[in-house]
Amino acid sequence: MTSIGASSGMVDWNLAVATATRLVRPGPEVSRDEARAVVAELRRHAKASEGHVRGFTRMATEEAHDTPVLVVDRPGWVRANVAGFREILGPLLEKMQERRGSGAGNAVLGAVGGKVTGVELGMLLSFMSSRVLGQYETFAPATRELPAGANGGGRLLLVAPNIVHVERELDVDPHDFRLWVCLHEETHRTQFTAVPWLRDHLEGEIQSFLAETDVDPTTLLERVREAAQTLAGGRPEAEEDDGGRSLVELVQTPAQREVLGRLTAVMSLLEGHADFVMDGVGPAIVPSVGEIREKFQQRRAKGASRLDLALRKLLGLDAKLRQYRDGERFVRAVVDECGMDGFNRVWTSPNTLPTKSEIAKPADWIARVHRKPES
Repeated sequence: MTSIGASSGMVDWNLAVATATRLVRPGPEVSRDEARAVVAELRRHAKASEGHVRGFTRMATEEAHDTPVLVVDRPGWVRANVAGFREILGPLLEKMQERRGSGAGNAVLGAVGGKVTGVELGMLLSFMSSRVLGQYETFAPATRELPAGANGGGRLLLVAPNIVHVERELDVDPHDFRLWVCLHEETHRTQFTAVPWLRDHLEGEIQSFLAETDVDPTTLLERVREAAQTLAGGRPEAEEDDGGRSLVELVQTPAQREVLGRLTAVMSLLEGHADFVMDGVGPAIVPSVGEIREKFQQRRAKGASRLDLALRKLLGLDAKLRQYRDGERFVRAVVDECGMDGFNRVWTSPNTLPTKSEIAKPADWIARVHRKPES
């Protein structure tokens, strides 16, 4: 694939990787033998989770084997995500490059340059790389170091040092916690491998959102800079409750708001479904699931510091926390009313996905999708 960074000059992707790798925090101290044992256990748990998740959700799939499970360190997570960003952001960066040739922002862009943007993106990735436990990469181009499924399949990432760090921080049983994390991430893999149209639908929505981006490139890059400066402690005012809107909110047009509403609903469904499955399967195979869930929820809610909370808001991560809660309530309400098979009608087509308002009012989705034909 052609290097987007080289063709547009908007982002130096290689420098973003180098910067994030240089700045990333060291992981928890573990011996070589312990590290090997953690990696082996995570792989076993990921494999075992396939059967547990499929049995509980009744979402049969024969394609999960095509999406590899990669146990990575923090730099490995950075490299994987940069590859995904380059893939999905290509059309937007090409569009911004076309606009760069004229307009008042050209001089500023020339000053910022792809290398500065790469450094700032690297700072953000270094922050994120120490917080993600696992991730199903839906848009994952395969490389020699980072294999991915054929025919557009993704890959499942488990970030070993972060999992070890959190299990120690929460003081929970490490074996139970590792399996619990794998259940959540395996649910995401099952969602995309059992629902063939879901990846293309999600990519189409994202590209529609990006295609409607009507913002001067300078403005978008300035938002990235603000986030990086917040991370570096250069914007103390951002620690206040009204310290700015998220990156996503700042680039919306009216057309984008419609797309974003649909994307928010889908992401709420996927995240809430994963939490629901994790809680549903957990009690039977994770003895200390109650303790893990309670401590993890408290950790999710409070964040690490005011700076962490400010950056989460700027990046839109506070919205992701709401997606977990709202989506889980939607799934639980529908399953309680219609059973698991009734809920699984959500995966029939894009038309049966819940809207943003239906996520908040599950009864409306039930009435629309399960309404009885008039006699």
